[in-house]
Amino acid sequence: MKRLIRAVSVVLAALCLLILGACVYVGQTTPDAMNVSTRSPVCCDNLYSLSFPDSTFADGTGKYTETTAQMKLLDIIPVKDVKVTLSERQSVITGGQPFGIRLYTEGLIISRISSVQTSGGKITPADDAGLKCGDVILQANGNELKTNEQLLQLCHESKGDPVLLHCIRDGKSFNTSITPVKDSSQGTYRLGIWVRDSCAGIGTITFIDPMTKCFAGLGHGIYDGESGSLMPLADGDIVPADIISVDKGAGGRPGSLSGCFITGEPLGVLSANTECGLYGSYNKAASGEKTEIAFRQEVMRGSAVILSTVEGSTPKAYDIEIENISYDTGSPSKNMVIRITDKELIKKTGGIVKGMSGSPILQNGRLVGAVTHVFIDDPTHGYGVFAENMAEECNKTVQNLAA
Repeated sequence: MKRLIRAVSVVLAALCLLILGACVYVGQTTPDAMNVSTRSPVCCDNLYSLSFPDSTFADGTGKYTETTAQMKLLDIIPVKDVKVTLSERQSVITGGQPFGIRLYTEGLIISRISSVQTSGGKITPADDAGLKCGDVILQANGNELKTNEQLLQLCHESKGDPVLLHCIRDGKSFNTSITPVKDSSQGTYRLGIWVRDSCAGIGTITFIDPMTKCFAGLGHGIYDGESGSLMPLADGDIVPADIISVDKGAGGRPGSLSGCFITGEPLGVLSANTECGLYGSYNKAASGEKTEIAFRQEVMRGSAVILSTVEGSTPKAYDIEIENISYDTGSPSKNMVIRITDKELIKKTGGIVKGMSGSPILQNGRLVGAVTHVFIDDPTHGYGVFAENMAEECNKTVQNLAA
């Protein structure tokens, strides 16, 4: 009897540990906040379910739009509370086609700071002025700055007198005075800062909302390569593009798509450069089959496809595997790890290359995300962003334009 009791105790202890481990796993691998559809609000996998405090909400009649639901393992064991928002499921037209980006910054972003060789030695005016890489210069001596040439001209005209700058750092404005110094080798006055006023490149459209005409692309923001700061958008547009060649990626060396801009009327106007991509108004008539956007909790590990263009301007579907999903990565554009499994795409590109960012990820007939980054040491692997994150940014852009 004692042996039986001991055996039963061991089994029960093991079962308790198994249940505890499952609860911890479900708690850590599910979001703390979810949007759910009014048509089918409980969208969870077989491990867990949501228990609502009011059956009216669970039935989707919309008595209220937000509540706190209890997540239960196997519909029995409480795991955690989840904030749930009742939401209409959004449908969009998926992209996959390349586009050319022409972005002009709001002010001038400081990319690099250097010293200036003067007759008295090396001087770094930017350090004395308290400037840092990533700072954005909006005005100089009260004049609004739009181009590098404007700042260069003001510096030349100063003849060494201080120049008053109005800047922004981390969303906060400040004023500072910087004194140009004379470069002994060139005889010109310099500030010892490198600034950018624009950028251009190739990306991929993720989707177009046929109702609002808002487009989403790239899946990640456009950053200054030197300072690593998100480039502040003043205006810009997107244009059609053709992919003409591929620089194949390899371990330790990311590849890239080379394309050419097609002249003519722009496809759209840029309105926002965010951590989750580029957004704006699409000028053309958006045609194509509508695809529902998956809620983040519906994205599953397993097979999926991406729509991408590696030749010409017509997207093609390629097989991938979603290997990992995370709801708290610290980066809004790195929500999943994906692996390219399509032999044809690997043969052409080596995997993920620059220019493929924004390529839609489809799973179970829904748009679940977009390609954002490549692993430097293994181009067959990369990151993806949730399509729901991009849809939220797109909707914010529409609201800001309407305000």
